[in-house]
Amino acid sequence: MKKIGADVLIACLKEQGVNTVFGYPGGTVLDIYDALYRDGTIDHVITAHEQGAVHAADGYARTTGRTGVVIATSGPGATNLVTGLATAFMDSIPLVAVTGNVGVHFLGRDSFQEIDITGITMPITKHNFIVKDVNELADTLREAFRIAGSGRKGPVLVDILKNVQVAETDYTPKSPEPIRHKPVPAQAVEAAANAINAAKKPLIMVGGGAIASEANKEVRALAEKLNAPVAVTLMGLGAFPASHSLFMGMMGMHGTHTAAKLCMESDCIIALGTRFSDRVALNRDQFAKNKTVVQIDIDDAEIDKNVFADFSVLGDLKEALKTLIPMIAPVQSREFTDTAYEYKKEETTKASTSELGHKILREAARLCGKNTVVATDVGQHQMWTAQHFPFETPRSICTSGGLGTMGYGMGAAIGAAFGSGKRVLLVTGDGSFNMNLNELSTAVTRDLPIVILLMNNRALGMVRQWQKLFYARRFSQTVVNKKTDYVKFAESFGATGLTIQTETDIVPVLKKAFACSTPVLVDCRISEDENVLPMIKPGQTYDTILTEWEENL
Repeated sequence: MKKIGADVLIACLKEQGVNTVFGYPGGTVLDIYDALYRDGTIDHVITAHEQGAVHAADGYARTTGRTGVVIATSGPGATNLVTGLATAFMDSIPLVAVTGNVGVHFLGRDSFQEIDITGITMPITKHNFIVKDVNELADTLREAFRIAGSGRKGPVLVDILKNVQVAETDYTPKSPEPIRHKPVPAQAVEAAANAINAAKKPLIMVGGGAIASEANKEVRALAEKLNAPVAVTLMGLGAFPASHSLFMGMMGMHGTHTAAKLCMESDCIIALGTRFSDRVALNRDQFAKNKTVVQIDIDDAEIDKNVFADFSVLGDLKEALKTLIPMIAPVQSREFTDTAYEYKKEETTKASTSELGHKILREAARLCGKNTVVATDVGQHQMWTAQHFPFETPRSICTSGGLGTMGYGMGAAIGAAFGSGKRVLLVTGDGSFNMNLNELSTAVTRDLPIVILLMNNRALGMVRQWQKLFYARRFSQTVVNKKTDYVKFAESFGATGLTIQTETDIVPVLKKAFACSTPVLVDCRISEDENVLPMIKPGQTYDTILTEWEENL
């Protein structure tokens, strides 16, 4: 059948099962938006800014496992996607970004809103395309979805020239091809199994790859068969239930002391879908010294990149674990696990509950209910959320791990609300929230059940904390003291505004917030001296944790 390019795009989106897209219209995508209007079956969510739209597509993808879609016009519309694409790229989130561009005869003439978006985004996408021939459009879009959702997932950009959108072509419907994983190398799995069976003190470290491959059940099966303690990275939160006795918390510079000690004392690290980032393997030369490292990852570029792996398995984590687990000898008891339980008990007993921000988050975790997805921005509040929320299931948190994108949270919360169909709790700071607070208007317009906990310390808390520790308290531009009345701001947008100032406010205010089915902003007035602990300086090793920092903060 004959279709113009814009209609081919809509048809291909529907082929891929897309029913929700995020975006912002403009001159070079008018024909695409006209096609959306005429079709009428895809829910388009217009945001306040293209960056909010791409973060929303990201949040949608993280909570559903499906590929998120964002549409933007050329020029500034396209360049406003860059931070969101980089965020998704660093965290291996599947996105397809569709941008318009000027017609083929206007390329290279510095035409109005012309930009080389494929050149700009080449380093921060898995792949990108510029479509100049309508006859190539359908197959290009199908390939974009295949690339985004296969292997190590990530964002793909398709730039469609304006003339392509109105040109006619023959369109033949085609079902998406199933994603096929390469066979897991049997010899590598057997070697890894032998190494694990020989270990006396194995520690399982779980990253975001476990969620991407939907391997949470296999991870749990491996841990229980080995009776081995489990630590997760920030991106791995939810891949292993926090309520499980073998869960030892988050690994890394702001992780638990328990996880740090176990990493130091283990003789074998079993790394599942994690890339050993510098926030986890703080000192790459010392991190795994005198330990056996077994790494399973879908991306060969991550093997031996940050930490040398004695044994590696290249392939989809779920498929690899299905092969590996039958080769593992079951362990009923293990001295190392008993040690882990003691460390965990000791840390839980010593956990500080005196700071208001921590108490708010603990109560929020208790009151929000299981049918809640958590989104965060980046900073102290992000680490507090990772430390205090008991994430039980995959895809229950949206947070920017690799790029550390302040301003990510509001858009991600919107996407998570659409994707999950659940209430979303956004934990943010006043620094991050001010970057994309315009997206509150989107949440209100769509009546989304989003509760915003704004940790308002009137400072850029994480940076200020570093200045306190390492720059002799020279607080250069980190005490911002904005005069914004966030309750009035929320109300002016049509949301409910509430305030927590003291400990006695916490429970009644949170209960009121969670009783609302539309957006709520809670201004949490916390001290600028609340800190993220523990904290390990990059370049240090886990056996040189400077406990005196805690005494001096």
